Amino acid sequence: MAAQSKSSSKKKQGAAVHVARKGGGKSGNPAARPLQQIKPATAGDWIRAARIPTLPMSIAPVLVGTGAARIAGAPDEFHWVRALLCLAVAVALQIGVNFANDYSDGIRGTDKSRVGPGRLVGSGKASPRSVLIVALVFFGLAAVAGVLITIATQQWWLIAVGAACILAAWFYTGGKRPYGYYALGEIVVFIFFGLVATLGTMWVQVGQLNQEAWYGAVGVGLISMSAILVNNLRDRESDKLSRKHTLSVLIGNLATRILFVVLMLVPFAIAALVALFYTGIWYAAFALLAALPACLIVVTARTPKELVLALKLVGITQLLYGIAFFVGYSF
Repeated sequence: MAAQSKSSSKKKQGAAVHVARKGGGKSGNPAARPLQQIKPATAGDWIRAARIPTLPMSIAPVLVGTGAARIAGAPDEFHWVRALLCLAVAVALQIGVNFANDYSDGIRGTDKSRVGPGRLVGSGKASPRSVLIVALVFFGLAAVAGVLITIATQQWWLIAVGAACILAAWFYTGGKRPYGYYALGEIVVFIFFGLVATLGTMWVQVGQLNQEAWYGAVGVGLISMSAILVNNLRDRESDKLSRKHTLSVLIGNLATRILFVVLMLVPFAIAALVALFYTGIWYAAFALLAALPACLIVVTARTPKELVLALKLVGITQLLYGIAFFVGYSF
């Protein structure tokens, strides 16, 4: 009996060792777990990882730039194909940077203490390699659309602009010194998803820029900054633990909330000024139906879930704002 008991005990120990060697123990970093432990992501998980609520950051600048182009050129001078290609570049870059962010933060372990929506790599639902491939595919699609624009316009310097956009998207959280970890995320987003996207859209359509495009570019750029800011406010505590020095971490909780309100409301002051000359811009007032609740939530929020809702409202605000400028400039 004793021999049988010892034999049984050895078998159990052997089985335990076998499970451990196969990856039965859990790693502290989901991205580092063995492949057989990674739970396969569903189609819904991949769609959520694209962060659809953030896409107005890429759509609104194209709407504003196209509206400004309609002011500058005669109706038969519009290039709707070029406008759609600009939209393809912007959206593909936005989705690409979202997946790249998922990958980079995941392999660094930054998402281990995450309080916001789960990420593919950080949660262990997908391998880092698969998420990286998806990010590169979207960057590739953006590059293809950008090359087509360059060929159509014969403005070969646009290739350099496109390369800068892709590099900015990657180094947001990628590379050894990602600028998103050094409080530069908001300003870079303003430059690329405000100025570059809006002014670039107008330029490739009519070959010139006007002050209307600049006003709209600043407006959508500020709203894009607020989207990054509220996202970083939500993750502020976990970012501090991960030594991710976002703007919210540096300036503190109260200052972040105040700055968010400023970034959300200044674009409406710009819209009111432009509306004195283009009455259709008054439609931007409808965007306040989302912007004001977002400000109220951010000022009073006590939980990450509230800030997630605020981020969604920022996306709605951005989209309505872009539509208002397009309609106001076009008709």
